[in-house]
Amino acid sequence: MSSELSFEATRSSGDVSAVLDLPTDPVALYVFAHGAGAGMRHAFMEAQARELVERGIAVFRYNFPYMEQGRRGPNPQPILLKTVRSAVAAALEAAPGLPVFAGGKSMGGRMTSIAQSAEAIPGVRGLAFFGFPLHASGRPSADRGAHLAQVAVPLLFLQGTRDRLADLTLLEPLLAALATDVRLEILDDADHSFRVPKRAGKTDAQVRGELADRMRSWIGGVLDRP
Repeated sequence: MSSELSFEATRSSGDVSAVLDLPTDPVALYVFAHGAGAGMRHAFMEAQARELVERGIAVFRYNFPYMEQGRRGPNPQPILLKTVRSAVAAALEAAPGLPVFAGGKSMGGRMTSIAQSAEAIPGVRGLAFFGFPLHASGRPSADRGAHLAQVAVPLLFLQGTRDRLADLTLLEPLLAALATDVRLEILDDADHSFRVPKRAGKTDAQVRGELADRMRSWIGGVLDRP
């Protein structure tokens, strides 16, 4: 079941759209932020949400204000971070009683982790990233991941080996040094958008299913802990 919703992102930015995709018997709720260049209705966002719902994970997708307003460039970071917090609060209200996880695709995931590093987001049990953008394409650096040291909840990183925004030789030692529980799931041949070449022997749809399987397994592990 899908429901069209809206919530106030920030006082200055006003309301933004959201969609709640709810399975029959959900085990958890994932607050799913979009990447910098495409909104909550992008084909990847919709297809990945369906895969998660099929595995019992409710999904709350939402727009950042700039995307809602049809603008190309992202809002200033304080507005993005406040929107993340507002989205989690709106998701908790829309689907009460479920364990909550948050994160997103690329920029949306990073904004969620920055928000969490500054001050824990109420109700969030863990963060899951679909292609964490560790650096700009062709400019390897781990600087964008420095804030992760201040995140205390479990973390899941879903990363492709062909992701030009996350050099695994930089990401792996960064994650290994974190004090919190971290899982890095690597998908062979997938790029930043989780597309794979024909030589991979599998389709993009199969990759999305694998992403959902790995996330469902991780969520189950987090929820099984005392």
